Amino acid sequence: MKPPAPKSVLKIDRLSLSRGDRVLFSGLSLSLSAGELLHVRGANGCGKTSLLEALAGLRRVASGVIRTQPDPLPLHWIGHRNALSASLSPLQNLEFWAGLHGADAAAADAALAAVGLKPAVRKRAVRSLSAGQKRRCALARLLLQVRALWLLDEPLDGLDADGIALMADLLRAHLDGGGLVVMTSHQMLPAALPGVRELALDRLGSS
Repeated sequence: MKPPAPKSVLKIDRLSLSRGDRVLFSGLSLSLSAGELLHVRGANGCGKTSLLEALAGLRRVASGVIRTQPDPLPLHWIGHRNALSASLSPLQNLEFWAGLHGADAAAADAALAAVGLKPAVRKRAVRSLSAGQKRRCALARLLLQVRALWLLDEPLDGLDADGIALMADLLRAHLDGGGLVVMTSHQMLPAALPGVRELALDRLGSS
């Protein structure tokens, strides 16, 4: 695959997010450049998922600005719930996603193989799969279309040691190619990932 453009940048300026009448956090400013991974940490309810949703354009911000270079910056959003149809197989899910997003549906089977799903598993209904197999199926979307920014909500959840090693390889290749990653994880990140920065979101002010 062709790597993302090496000059991609994400800038956040004095960002505040609310849920109902409750301010989750305020005053967040940072800049993320090509080859960097931002590991967002914090207690449950501090706004980690909400931040990813705002970066993906799925949540309105209370105040502040999100800028990207280029604008718009192509992104992958992998949420905690995987966004898979339980009645379809992994292969059917991926082919459907490819059709919606202009990706090559013929590459779906190879992408599923690359994330470690065996041929028989690729054709079973998603409802019959383990949590780890469902997560691998969702992560296979990252391989179907090159997008510079990856927004990943707890991507390591449900993965065994081999799955975490696979995720580390995907992240490393993306960062080495000039991609950007913003991800949440309550687990320690795999060792030796390049460009890792941490954001303790629950340490920001919420007044």
